[in-house]
Amino acid sequence: MSAESLSPRLVGDSQRDDLMVQVAKLYYELEKTQSDISKETGLTRWQVSRLLREARDCGVVRIDIVAHSARVPALEVALQKRFGLREALVLEVEDDDALNVVTQAAAHYLCNLQPMPALIGVSWGRTLTKMAQWLVPRWNEGVNVVLLNGAINTRSVGEPSHNVAERFAQAARGQATLLPVPAILGHAHTREALEQDPVIAQVMRLGEQAPVACFSLGELSDHSVLMESGYIDRPLLQELERLGAVGDIMGRFIGMDGEPVLPELDARTLGLRLSALRDKAWSIAVCVGAHKHRIVHASVKAGYVNVLATDAGTARYLLEQDHE
Repeated sequence: MSAESLSPRLVGDSQRDDLMVQVAKLYYELEKTQSDISKETGLTRWQVSRLLREARDCGVVRIDIVAHSARVPALEVALQKRFGLREALVLEVEDDDALNVVTQAAAHYLCNLQPMPALIGVSWGRTLTKMAQWLVPRWNEGVNVVLLNGAINTRSVGEPSHNVAERFAQAARGQATLLPVPAILGHAHTREALEQDPVIAQVMRLGEQAPVACFSLGELSDHSVLMESGYIDRPLLQELERLGAVGDIMGRFIGMDGEPVLPELDARTLGLRLSALRDKAWSIAVCVGAHKHRIVHASVKAGYVNVLATDAGTARYLLEQDHE
């Protein structure tokens, strides 16, 4: 019987259901190829492919992905569909262990990128300092890790959190290219002058060219690393709150629309432009905790993030808020 004579069988619902079951069994249970099924049933390979796809869509075939870890594939897929993410790493963990588990997952993801980029951009802070601890030794030998924003602190904050690029590079047996300037300057014209310096300009060009940007998202609170580092004081924090800021991305404070809320402050911030994150092949944000929910939501909605590593509570918040 020819494939053409079987075409009408794809019209009747009951016969179509029987065919879907038959084809699904042959493919999933008996491990036949689509070409084998085509020969056995008389259907064309196109018809076999369409029946397999419809079998999944209508529930005749259900595929469960069971991760042998704390990852939650259902939430990951939901985030990817809702926000158009390239990848989501969502982990169901206790609050007191969330930072360890999520940064470890993010580190393993970075170490397994294919093809492995020769140039990677990173920001700094507590989260990425923790992530650096989980990088696999020699994970990308010869890589150039460039710092994406200024990292000279105005005061000591205890455990160093500004030498992330060096830590990433040391683990990889590569090199670090630093941006030896403050993250936020006192005057916009100072930032403009620094950006025209050939040394600073070269570092910033590397940051623009890097196909990978790995960063965390800053909360708007007294516990912010920018507050502790001396870049932001209490009056400025209150002003940012009044203007609707939800947090920062590499020192740039944004509202829920993804735009900087205080242009004067943004003009004094030295580092990668937010719009450049949308052009990265991998724009990897790593963050955990309820205190960062709003900045994560604003960042993924604005398209600054295409790979998100986070906890399950944050993932559920994003899906609920975006649905509302």
